[in-house]
Amino acid sequence: MLIVEELHMLLLRPDGRVESAVSGNRLYGEVAAVLVDLALHGRISFSHEKHPTVDIVSTEPTGNPILDTTLQRLVPMRGKRLQSLVVSPKLDPLEVVVESLVVQGVLVRGERGFFGWGSERTPESDPAPELVLRSRLAAVLAGTGAPTQADLSLLSILQNLNAAHAILRAECGDISARDLKKRIEQLTAGSPAGDAVAKAVNDAIAAAMVAIMTPVIVAATIT
Repeated sequence: MLIVEELHMLLLRPDGRVESAVSGNRLYGEVAAVLVDLALHGRISFSHEKHPTVDIVSTEPTGNPILDTTLQRLVPMRGKRLQSLVVSPKLDPLEVVVESLVVQGVLVRGERGFFGWGSERTPESDPAPELVLRSRLAAVLAGTGAPTQADLSLLSILQNLNAAHAILRAECGDISARDLKKRIEQLTAGSPAGDAVAKAVNDAIAAAMVAIMTPVIVAATIT
């Protein structure tokens, strides 16, 4: 399962609604996740500038509809700053991610909101994949499981959405949001999982998301 698919499972409540902690920022997290997936599959790369740009390494299809659809959308946007791509609705993978999870039997298509208005709900059909994922992340946070590259990406994205504590409340035990942030920073900075390329990908995504989310968090604090 792709990182973006696992992230989507974490961001959904069992009834198919997006968790309130990320209701306004889901786009940023899922675009970031699918860009990580594309980079780890060798289809895109990030420059090493302070504000990295995204280049297309290969347009060869991966055979995965989520990756291939996003890659096609990304081609005319090549060379743009990563920060601008993460907030682009044109790259929102929501529809293809939902379709993939429906095909896998994880989600089921439900009704729309009040009186048929609003977006279609996609409640959970099979809770097992998310339970396995949450168990895996709980072990990583507790130090009893070795983190995979996907684990590090998920934790970093959730933290940069300012939602890790809300989404992983059961998995992080009794630790505070501040301590969870420190734990995630420790994991992403010091884990041997993946290679230098993978770490560079995560670092670039994290920096872009910090730049995007900082004004959002400040505004929420003021109001």
